[in-house]
Formats: sequence, structure tokens, C-alpha cells
Amino acid sequence: MSRVRKGKMTKEKYDKTLSLLTGVLDYEKFKSVDLAIETVVENVKLKQQIFAELEQHCPSHCILATNTSTIDLDLIGEKTNSQDRIVGTHFFAPAHIMPLLEIVHTPRASLQAVVTLLDVGKKIKKTPIVVRNCTGFAVNRMFFPYTQAALWLVDHGMDVYKIDQACTEFGMPIGPFRMTDLVGFGVALATGMQHLENFPERVYKSMLISLMTEDKRTGEASQKGFYRYDSKRKASPDPEIMNYLEESRRIAGATPDPELLKLDNSAIAEMVLFPVINEACRVLGEGIAFKASDLDIASIFGMGFPPYRGGIMHWADSIGARRICAMLSEWEMKYGQFFEPCSHLLERAAEGLPLSALATKTMNNQAKGKLLGSC
Repeated sequence: MSRVRKGKMTKEKYDKTLSLLTGVLDYEKFKSVDLAIETVVENVKLKQQIFAELEQHCPSHCILATNTSTIDLDLIGEKTNSQDRIVGTHFFAPAHIMPLLEIVHTPRASLQAVVTLLDVGKKIKKTPIVVRNCTGFAVNRMFFPYTQAALWLVDHGMDVYKIDQACTEFGMPIGPFRMTDLVGFGVALATGMQHLENFPERVYKSMLISLMTEDKRTGEASQKGFYRYDSKRKASPDPEIMNYLEESRRIAGATPDPELLKLDNSAIAEMVLFPVINEACRVLGEGIAFKASDLDIASIFGMGFPPYRGGIMHWADSIGARRICAMLSEWEMKYGQFFEPCSHLLERAAEGLPLSALATKTMNNQAKGKLLGSC
């Protein structure tokens, strides 16, 4: 009704749309459905149970889709015999606004199921991209370092709100901490756990969000997260978070770094976004995404990357692989493995190729060593 009140939809269209929906409390009416999309919380056992039930009650031609944002589809479908029709349909929050639809397929998934979902996506006015299955898929995997790098900077003395300001000045609609408040700490922790289990060497293990969750600060929904929210959901800085920052730094054994505190907003944005580029290069190098332009589309339509910069990979190519590689290598030497450049990025930098160039080979350790010496 809010769209009707705001004049964005007529009452007649609202009533007609609502009449197309039917609520049920059991699977009785699932006997004739063509597509079922599961959208429960990021809980593996619950999703496995639901897919086992869907397999029993849906017709054999029905596509069984999940809206998971992170969990491996093979794991979700582990307790079924229907892996050929299990696919991912990852909508981005808020789903009625964000245009991206990430269609995820496993090697066993039917190509017809993928084609059907492409058609469905276009009919509901989404912009679909097709990616291969892995933890986090293409988009969330590519962008998980966005918040990770921000948490690392905070543990090393940087102000939460300065980081968000740097990212919005760059052109992002909201910074990593405001984004975490928006999606909710429960989702952030579940997503972080999936990445920790699958990519432990690339996860910065901050305790900050866990500490805040223990005190029932869970983001915008609880009116308290990194920001404080009024009844109209307007965000304002909250000085109370300093207590959590100090405890997180104590647990991490981290101290403020004077050199980092001198960074201007442009340099801060690069330190947050260069790890995103690095992970995007891994996604391309592993064949999770088929081409760099898919990641450009995904970054703009799914994560709010500023369109005028052309997408994450287009922007990266405007900077150049050599400079990005050099900065990440420098940070790796100073601060650790989190910033280590991946083989796809190292290869592009060594050969002077665009990051969007097709993967040709995996660098051996000797070549990597030579490049690190020249970056």
C-alpha cells in the first residue's frame, strides 16, 4: 500500500496484483507449480530440509530455486536426487528496487532451467547474469572484501564514519558499515562464516560485529548498529560504538597505525576497493563469471557501484593492473596475507594486459616472485 500512498501505483493495479497471490500453509498446491523459489534465512540445515520437501511435493519438471546469497548449491541440494533442477536465483536487497538477478548453476543443472530463469528474469524486469556455483557466487564473493577491508582499517585505528564517507565520496550509495546495518548483522555473520570456512586465508577475523550482536545491536532493524536510527530510519553516528571498537582492537591485538590515519578519502576508498578488484580477478580466473562485463553489470546493478565509473572491472582497467598489483603487494608486505594479489591479477600486471582480458595461464611461483620484485 505504500506505493499507492506515494502515488507510484494505482489502487486498481494494487488490487489486481494482490489478487494474483495466494498464501498457503502446506505443500498441497505445489503439485502443479513450474518454479519454486526458497527464500528462508541462511541456514544450511533448514534449506536442505525445504528442498527435500519440495522434491517430494513439486512435479518432476518444476525448477527448484534458492535465493541464498552465499551457500554452495551442492550443499543445499545434498539430500535430494534432483540436482539437475536445483539452481540459484539470487535477488539483491531491496529486491523491488535492485535490478540484478544472479542466476547460479552447477555442472549438473539443466541448461533448460537456466534458459527458463533468464526468461523469467526479463519478464519481471530484472537484469540477469549467469554465473557458476561457488560459495558467495560471483557478486557477494567479489564484494565480501569490501566490509572485510573496512573492518581491518577500523581495528587499526580508522574511524567508522570516515571510511563510509570515503566510499560515498567515491560514488558508492552507502559505505560498508551503513550497508552492514542495512542487511542486518545476522546475515553479515552468516555470510562471514561461509567465507571463513571456504576462504580462511582471505578473511580478516574481526570480532566487532559479534561483540555488537551480543548486546542486541543488530543493525537498522534494531535501530542500533554502527549507526543509531530514529523512527523514520534516519541514520546518525553513535558514539557508543567506541566501546566495541576498543574491545575489538584489544582482542585482535591491533593498535592504531599513524600512517593509515594520514590517508585521505581517495586513498581510503582504494584500500577498501582494491581487495574487491583482487577477488573479482579470482572470480574471473576461476571461471565463476564468464566475462568481465558481467562483473561490471553486477557491481552496478547489484552493489550500487557508481555507473559513471563503468563498473568494477572497467574502473580497475582505467587504473591499470600494475598499479593495483603494486599497492596490494606493498600492503601485503606491511600488513599481511589479506592483501595478497591473486595469480590472475599478477599475470595481467606482468603482461601489461587489461584485467578484463581472458585468463590464459596460472603463474608459477618463479614468475610471481619476479613480478613482486617489479611491482
